[in-house]
Amino acid sequence: MTEGPLLVEEIVVEGSNPTGGVISVWTLNRPDKLNALNSESHKEIKKHCKNVESDDDVRCVVIRGAPPNDPEPGKKAKPPAFAAGADISEFVGKNSDDVRPFFEENAWEAVWNLSKPTIAMIDGFALGGGTELALSCDIRIASDRSSFGQPEINLGLIPGGGGTQRLCRLIGYGRTMEIVLSGKIISSEEASRIGIINKIVPHDDLESVTMALAKEISQKSPYTTKVAKRVVRGALDLPFSEGVIMERSEFVALFDTDDKEIGVQAFLERSDPRWLGR
Repeated sequence: MTEGPLLVEEIVVEGSNPTGGVISVWTLNRPDKLNALNSESHKEIKKHCKNVESDDDVRCVVIRGAPPNDPEPGKKAKPPAFAAGADISEFVGKNSDDVRPFFEENAWEAVWNLSKPTIAMIDGFALGGGTELALSCDIRIASDRSSFGQPEINLGLIPGGGGTQRLCRLIGYGRTMEIVLSGKIISSEEASRIGIINKIVPHDDLESVTMALAKEISQKSPYTTKVAKRVVRGALDLPFSEGVIMERSEFVALFDTDDKEIGVQAFLERSDPRWLGR
């Protein structure tokens, strides 16, 4: 496990094929700052995105926030947080020329562009850039004490990590406008109702539920999961008719893979497939 603003741990997936598959768990590690994303956080996330992309053993990435530290005697404990936005102290005195390079090559897009499946495991505050990091993941599972929002409007800003675009595609124009223009914070129940998150679970069960899903995904053919993610993503960018053509093309191409034959034979024999990843 590495140290610093991002802790990285690899958990071996039993039953994965090819053997050696791991779930890469990334923990945003600034609990005293509610895991707010600063320039170092972005740097580390981008670095590990490159590592994951080139590592065939990594089958799935899970992103979470570090739990609060124990408070000092006589002081109140900090609340749990996935990531309570950006580190606003880094915005002071900056102009557009200062921030443009950072936002043109940021961690949100690095996560979004990963070919491997990604899951946000959200406990507590996921605000501003934290909501945007969760939106950059493929799947979002949140505890019953989580909250979400894009409060940048209160700083005289707008979301800058893809929030306006991903929210609009996820929950629609009207709801996105309400969240962005009001800057309000919504509960996990509301976030689930309008479709921001996939599932709410009791906070004590969050890790077990998330890791069970990550393990289930990691036991599939790693080649096919990449194809599936690529095709579903196509629905966001392509007109419907072109998306259907893309899906058909990718589906047909899978008939030339070893894993298709392995999967079909395992189904007919009622056995577990032993994927080759090709």
